[in-house]
Amino acid sequence: MDKKLKEYARLAVRQGVNLQKGQTLLLRAPVECAPFARLIAEEAYAAGAREVMTDWMDDAMTRLRYLNAADEVFDRVRPWIKERYDTLAAEDFALITVYAEDPESLKGVDADRIRRSSVASSTALKDYYDKMMRSDFSWCVISVPVLSWAKKVFPEKSEGEAMEALWEAIYETLRIDGSGSAVEKWAAHTARLHEKCEKLNALALKSLHYQTGLGTDFTVDLPDGYLFLGGAEKNRRGTMFIANMPTEEIFTAPQKYSGSGVICASRPLCLNGNLVKGIRFTVEKGKIIKAEAEEGLEVLQKALDIDEGARYFGELALVEYDSPISKQGIVYYNTLFDENAACHIAFGNAYPDCVKGAENFSSEQYESVGLNASFAHEDFMIGTADLSVVGTTKTGEKVEIFKNGNFAL
Repeated sequence: MDKKLKEYARLAVRQGVNLQKGQTLLLRAPVECAPFARLIAEEAYAAGAREVMTDWMDDAMTRLRYLNAADEVFDRVRPWIKERYDTLAAEDFALITVYAEDPESLKGVDADRIRRSSVASSTALKDYYDKMMRSDFSWCVISVPVLSWAKKVFPEKSEGEAMEALWEAIYETLRIDGSGSAVEKWAAHTARLHEKCEKLNALALKSLHYQTGLGTDFTVDLPDGYLFLGGAEKNRRGTMFIANMPTEEIFTAPQKYSGSGVICASRPLCLNGNLVKGIRFTVEKGKIIKAEAEEGLEVLQKALDIDEGARYFGELALVEYDSPISKQGIVYYNTLFDENAACHIAFGNAYPDCVKGAENFSSEQYESVGLNASFAHEDFMIGTADLSVVGTTKTGEKVEIFKNGNFAL
């Protein structure tokens, strides 16, 4: 276990954010994950970090705040928080976030408090989040087990067995076996993802048509100059990094006002500390005009009401049904893993890198090329064993991209 932990820390630092000598690293992690956070810090300093700063997170404290804090605190962000993040984003820094939480940590909390807090934070930190979406700096989201999450994934196991099972499952998704070769394996993996991107970018697609037996029947256009991305990408200084580990997806942005049809989720979505199950969206001209869910509908509605752009889409991601994570047969109740087990779509903000040159666009230009802008960006899974995705090129040719849940190209 110790060898694998150290290999994981090395992977996050050396391949995830690809930390450069003299950089500052901001590490955000749950308090339960302190031992692993210290390993990341050690690895970062070994790589030449100027400084490692730490932000600790705690599900219990967050829940207590939402349940008990004065109501007005959810509509503001203190100025020093904005200054801190803006200052870091202006420097040569990197960010590692350890995303590990109880999937239902905020169950029963006033959903409007969560919405208002999200709006306040997104508004105050807009410049910082815009720089993140443009890949101005290197960032990487990873995860390690916490007990509440492990018991949700493996409810039939004892606490110790659940934690061990989740650790081993995560190591498998990360290609970590204790041999010390994970960094090299990830270099080969990202190269394969880039090859798939090149194939799709060469097709000059006009639109995509999704169909599944669950009821998805959705057609959406792609913007002119679209780019499929995946694996590693470059920050503004030309340093390669991997934003999500694990990752099995390649993705692009839709044309904001073009999508029409029905989209049905194939996996639960962990959203703002709640589980949302059985999502079904009815879409017209790119906008979600009707949202349904078997569970967690109020939380979903509040997420869609964050701003006008939250009811439009920002990402189309392709992941094979036979991906390594899907083959595990585990529902992780954690989007970092579940989105890499199935094709998914995100409602909300688009990544500007998904259109040639858009990373330097003004907000007016962003809109003109059909990219959606929003404080929201929430991935939900739609991939199934029978998923079909058919592309139509600008010349009208039909191209089978996915058949029976996997790439047909």
